[in-house]
Amino acid sequence: MLMRHTPLFVACSLAAGIAALPGVTHAAGFVEDTKVTLGLRNYYFNRNFLNHTGPQVQGDDQGQAAEWTQSFILDARSGFTQGTVGFGLDLLGLYSVKLDGGKGTIGSQLLPVHGTGNERHAPDDFGRTAVAAKAKLSKTELKVGEWFAVLPILRADDGRSLPQTFQGAQLTSNEIDGLTLYGGQFWKNSQRNDASREEMTFGGVEGDDFNFAGGEHRFNANNTLLGVWHARLEDVYQQSYVQLTHSQPVGDWVLGANLGYFDGKDEGAAKAGKLDNKVYQGAFTARTGNNSFMLAYQHLDGDSKFLRIDGTSGGTLVNDGFTNSYDNPEERSWQIRHDYNFAGLGIPGLTLMNRYVSGSNIHAGGRTDAEEWGRESELAYTIQEGSLKNLSVRWRNSDVRRDVGMDLQENRLIINYPLSIL
Repeated sequence: MLMRHTPLFVACSLAAGIAALPGVTHAAGFVEDTKVTLGLRNYYFNRNFLNHTGPQVQGDDQGQAAEWTQSFILDARSGFTQGTVGFGLDLLGLYSVKLDGGKGTIGSQLLPVHGTGNERHAPDDFGRTAVAAKAKLSKTELKVGEWFAVLPILRADDGRSLPQTFQGAQLTSNEIDGLTLYGGQFWKNSQRNDASREEMTFGGVEGDDFNFAGGEHRFNANNTLLGVWHARLEDVYQQSYVQLTHSQPVGDWVLGANLGYFDGKDEGAAKAGKLDNKVYQGAFTARTGNNSFMLAYQHLDGDSKFLRIDGTSGGTLVNDGFTNSYDNPEERSWQIRHDYNFAGLGIPGLTLMNRYVSGSNIHAGGRTDAEEWGRESELAYTIQEGSLKNLSVRWRNSDVRRDVGMDLQENRLIINYPLSIL
């Protein structure tokens, strides 16, 4: 590993440089604006594999993937030192402990999987530390190191015990009102159930650096956003993305639209072979009172599934959910969703979400007409006051049925308690 790619080395070097810079003697902003939280996350995951579609474990069909963890997520973010150029540091301390789970129930992705064959098992704990140095000039910020990055073309996944992080450098500029410009490069990927830092890959094929640039323009009193992005996993794939979102009050309703288009293909040495993927999508929402409704459509074209770095979230896709992204080659899918806030019935903090997604025209498993469907529900409650204020409990219940792939029935119970330390 090159030293320039080591976040701790970069962070410590910049931190040491702060003290050495002439005129940088006022660190009030660095300390006073520092925020430190400790997230306590208790996660129980149970996925039942139906119709003998699950993986093999210990020489037999695996009936379920079931594990239980307690995680500790320390998030420390400094302010910036005073002066023309401000400097700061961000730190993520990630640690998860196995509370339950055996050889026959591995694979929930709450924990890593070690060993091979019948000796595969989940460790008793795992974790890692991510450090990033940052510098700010006017309204432009440079960040170098490792952190939880969420961009439309590279979304870190936080759907299990610990969040995914990336190692790299990013420049973000807000010098022009309403316009945010992004650019950078990521070198390493730490997936959500991995303590190590690996090369960026797609479909298990290792690429070189991941380069990206983009811009987002907000206008019309921030009701409208236009975003344009381009990314390249060197020698594997390149991808462009255009997004338009709009929100419009109409009487007692607020109507919204989220339209997007992806265009991806192989790049450079094309280590993953010839790639061809396009995604046309749109989600339309309507909110009134304590009810929210959504109708979405997602259409893939080309011989490849959706292009994204291994382990990342498909959250930019309008039909991405807890268990499935409906992103197979040539797949067409639609979704209907309803959210309700029980504050309207005098129970603030209690919410309910239900959605149904249906996919068809899937080109996979030797078929050109495969179908799938999924139903997902989430009942969540956040304590509003008292010593346990902001503690949240979420129950997620899902079903997925497929012509090609695994049939699933799933339950998750997630308890989050954020403690503000500083």
